[in-house]
Order: sequence, then structure tokens, then C-alpha cells
Amino acid sequence: MRFQLLGINHKTAPVEVRERLAIPEWKLEEATRKLHAHPAVRECVVFSTCNRVELAVCSDNGADLHAFLRDYLLADDSQFRPYLYEFWEDDVVRHVFRVAASLDSMVVGEPQVLGQVKHSYSVGKAVGSIAANFEALLSRAFSVAKRVRTETAIGSSAVSVASVAVELAKKIFGSLQGRSVYLVGAGKMSELAARHLHSHGAGAILVTNRTHERAQRMAKKIGGSAIQFDQLYETADRADIVITSTGAPHAIFRREHGELFMHRRKNRPMFFIDIAVPRDVDPEMGQVDGIFTYNIDDLQQIVESNVSDRGREAQRAEALIEEEVARFRRRMQTLDAVPTILALQQRMEQIRQDEIERLRAKLGPLTAEQQSAIENLTRSIVNKILHPPISALKSASGSEDLTATAEMLRALFGLELASHTNGFAPAQQGSSLSPTGETKSKSSAEKSESARPILKFTARS
Repeated sequence: MRFQLLGINHKTAPVEVRERLAIPEWKLEEATRKLHAHPAVRECVVFSTCNRVELAVCSDNGADLHAFLRDYLLADDSQFRPYLYEFWEDDVVRHVFRVAASLDSMVVGEPQVLGQVKHSYSVGKAVGSIAANFEALLSRAFSVAKRVRTETAIGSSAVSVASVAVELAKKIFGSLQGRSVYLVGAGKMSELAARHLHSHGAGAILVTNRTHERAQRMAKKIGGSAIQFDQLYETADRADIVITSTGAPHAIFRREHGELFMHRRKNRPMFFIDIAVPRDVDPEMGQVDGIFTYNIDDLQQIVESNVSDRGREAQRAEALIEEEVARFRRRMQTLDAVPTILALQQRMEQIRQDEIERLRAKLGPLTAEQQSAIENLTRSIVNKILHPPISALKSASGSEDLTATAEMLRALFGLELASHTNGFAPAQQGSSLSPTGETKSKSSAEKSESARPILKFTARS
């Protein structure tokens, strides 16, 4: 069985292209069923998010996933080909591990993608498109994602203005549980920051804007309360966290305001996130004890620093992924020998049982001690006979010698196998051209396939 994946994501295609291939959540089950019914597909899973659509399958010798796209979309797929990538075998494993571990995400380290992969797995299980191979691959992918989170700090640093605000507020207050938030200005970034703070436990949200109707609309969207703008200085001290972005030509919060707020709050701290340009908060206000102020440049510097930190952690995570890909390959290659080993064991056990029955017919009734002695003796003989061929099979696992060794043993012992459902072809079947122009070896079949105008990536791209 061979792993194969065809996909498109935020790295290879703009949103106007991705949206044309998008599979909404309510159609994911239908798409998975149709892909499973596609010719040559034995197992499959469909990954579909706002940033990617990927078709992953197991087949004996490869499936025409481009034909599936044409049939499913009822459109000529030539317009999509420049944006598609296609992986085989090890590269599929590496890619799925990287996606689950959020190394292939728009924001490296974000945790949402793992939940999306798990949802695709659940859909596959529900429709019956996941069997031994994808069960092994996805189960291991979930473990790899957990290992990346545990052994690296890839998810520990905030990478957006909103998440930075949360991290800073946590450091100041210890906990955001029940902390009140005041939005001064009803812009999109203010809304995003407020939602992020609220999702981390912040409590009541107050909204004010020079146009009161806009404040009311914003308050309704986020479950807050609208305040008249001329009541700003009378009500601001009610908030623990103030997010301000008014577009005013000068600072609207000055040192004297900070001193007034601290007096009313009996020196309980206030946290100002100033994302306005020009700034809404005078730098002098930050000199007041208990007032903590951060402007957009402060937040962006933290974002860039944390992105850099994640880049270093991502390198550690990539090394871990390579280790896991090699481990998974060895495991799957060992499974190639399992059917022959099981058939050999069953054949020898049948011979042992037949000979014991013949012996009992000649000897008549046996005592429990005699029966135990015969069992132990015959099992020992069978185990000694089986040891060399099983060792040979295990040693040949993962190499070109496995097929010849297995065929020889099947011929010698007269073995018949059920259809082989597990397996992992050697890694030389990989992809062809990376974005940097690096070429890799291909089979002759793939050389003819590469004539198609598809951009093929290695999973490291």
C-alpha cells in the first residue's frame, strides 16, 4: 500500500484560488465518501480548513486524484494545477506530522489545526474510509503533535497583537478571570483584542466611540455595554484593561487622567493597550504608579521577537519530525513481513496439532503430566524451527530483499496469504521538484508523470 497526498494551501495559492477548492465542514463527510469510492483508493482522509484542502489516500499503486478533483468540482482542473502539490510515501508522513504539529500553519505553533486534523480523522472513521494504514499514520501524528508541544516551546510565545495583549495582561494581573475590559474606539483590531481577552476569562466589556451608534453595534456583537463618549473619563476607572484606538489627532489619556484613575481605584493597577496611530495614550501617563501602557510598536516588537523564538523552536521540532518519520517508516516496513510471519506460525502450529492428534491415537489416554510434556516439547521444537526464517524476514524488512525472502519461505512451507493490507513502499518514490529547484530521484512511472505542469514540493517547503 502506498501513501499519496494532493493538496493546496496558503503557501501555494492565494485565497481567491483556495476558496474555489474549499470543502465546507458540512460537505466534508460527502467528499470523504466520494473519495473513498474513487478507483484504486483503499483508505482516505480529507483535510479542509480555511488555509488548506488536501486529499490523502492509500492505494496499491497510486490513484488519479486529479481526476477526483475534476469530477468532484465538475470543472477543468488545469487552472488549479500550478498551485497543487503532490506527496508520496515518506513525504506524506512528514507532511501530515508537520500539519498536526502546526509547523505548516500560517501562524506556526497555533493549536487549532490539530483539532481540525482530528475532526477529519473522526469523519473518516465514521464513513469507514480509515483502516489499518491511516489509523497507524494519524494516531502517530497525534502523538507527534503532543511530543512537539511537550519537548519544544513552539506554542508558548504569542504571535499576534491580540495574543500579546493577553500575555502581557496575564503577567500584570496574574489571572484574567473576571477582569473588566474597556474598548475606546470601535475598530476591528480593538474588537479582536477584546474577544481574545474575553476568551481567556476577562469579564464585562464596555464600549465607547465618538459615534454612539457604532459603539452600540460593537457592544451587541461582543456582548458588551455601550457608554456615551462624553462619559469616558467618568467611567474609565471601572476597567482593569483599556484598549484604545480612536484615530484622534492627539493623546486623549494624559498623566493627570492616570493619577485620577489610580485615586478612584485606590491604586489597583490599570493596563492600557494603545493601538492607535497617532497614540491615544501620552507616554507620561506610564510614569504613574499602577498604570501600565503599551503602544502598537511595543506590541509589534514582542510579536516579532516571539515569531523569532518560534522559528528557533520550529527547527528543533523539524528535527523531531524527521526522527518520527524514520521511526514510522521502520514500523510500517516491519508490517510488510507480518502476513508471512503469521502464515508461517499458523502453518507450523497446524502441523504440530495434527502430529499430537496422531500420537494420541497411538498411545491412548495420557496423563496430565504426559500431555504437558508433549505440549512443551513440540512447542519448543516449533519455536526452534521458526526462529531462523522469522529472523530472516525481520532482517529483510524495509529492504528490497523482503519480497524475495517472503516468496521463498511461502514456497518452501506452502503458505497462502490473505490480501496484503499493510505496507510502506521504499522512500525513493518521493516527490520531484522543491520550490528551490532541488531535484530528487524518481521511478520511471513518476518521470512520465512529472510531465504534468504540477508544482511538486517536498514536505520541507
